[in-house]
Amino acid sequence: MSSSPLNILVTGGAGYIGSHTAHQLITAGHRVTVVDTLYSGHLWAIPENAAFHQIDAGNREGMLEIMRANAFDAIIHFAGHIVVPESVENPGKYYQNNVVASFNLIECAQKSGIGLFVFSSSAAVYGNPPSIPVNENAPLAPINPYGRTKLITEWTLQDIASGSSSNKPLRYVALRYFNVAGAQIEGHLGQSTPEATHLIKVACEAACQKRSGVEIFGTDYDTPDGTCIRDYIHVEDLAAAHLKALDYLGAGEPSTIINCGYGHGYSVRQVLDTVQKINGTDFPIQESKRRAGDPAQLIADNQKIHDLLQWKPRYDSLEVICETALNWERNGNQSVSLTR
Repeated sequence: MSSSPLNILVTGGAGYIGSHTAHQLITAGHRVTVVDTLYSGHLWAIPENAAFHQIDAGNREGMLEIMRANAFDAIIHFAGHIVVPESVENPGKYYQNNVVASFNLIECAQKSGIGLFVFSSSAAVYGNPPSIPVNENAPLAPINPYGRTKLITEWTLQDIASGSSSNKPLRYVALRYFNVAGAQIEGHLGQSTPEATHLIKVACEAACQKRSGVEIFGTDYDTPDGTCIRDYIHVEDLAAAHLKALDYLGAGEPSTIINCGYGHGYSVRQVLDTVQKINGTDFPIQESKRRAGDPAQLIADNQKIHDLLQWKPRYDSLEVICETALNWERNGNQSVSLTR
């Protein structure tokens, strides 16, 4: 952990990745304030000893008031919409929340003298990369509005940080997530996003008969079995990467962008086979046409996160990811012990 506890603002800290990170921050001895609209987050997921404000992270006046009252050392910005198909159907919603609100938050941070910023970005900025695995210097060519909004916010951070005063410099780490899945090993936290579209979550819901089955969107991709391949990272390992990013910035290191993945991938069929095997029974699978905005493969070159952040994943296993996610669905998809 950092040499001394930090006072950290976590936007979207009631959501899936944000809540896992907030709990790890508290365990590491940091002070945490969560900001969340509860649009897709849950009050029970927030650590009991974290402060909480139900407000939009893009609300300039409200966020400035919170920042000036708390003297934060750092911001971890999770708050954003994340559903690729929805971004294609309703791009304005994504530009408003992911770009405009993020810009407002970054400006508030600069005005408040908060010098450390960790941003929840995405591998969607790469689009259909020309080579696999994809490293941080690969061409940036997002193929959907979601990916474009993440890239625009990266550029916003870069430009505002470059123009920040030497007396109050803004430094950042943008973490480009690959496919996040799984649940807390102890079973207290997991993905509870309403109407989630992520494959492992959907498959586990089907295994628990919470939905009628699973659709495979496209079986004619240029991959060994014709289905999309993704690099799946356990949510607890991803949360730990945020703490490592804070350590990195706290040591005075320069702004940077880092992939978050395991460096290998699994196809849609492999994931579904794994969930069915762990569950012990099959569930209906329907083959459908390709979905708009889905690249054939996304696998991280993760050398940088190992070298720069000294990040060491603990749960690099598709079986562990699927088993923790399935246990979360079986056990009610909510922990009453965390009710605030």
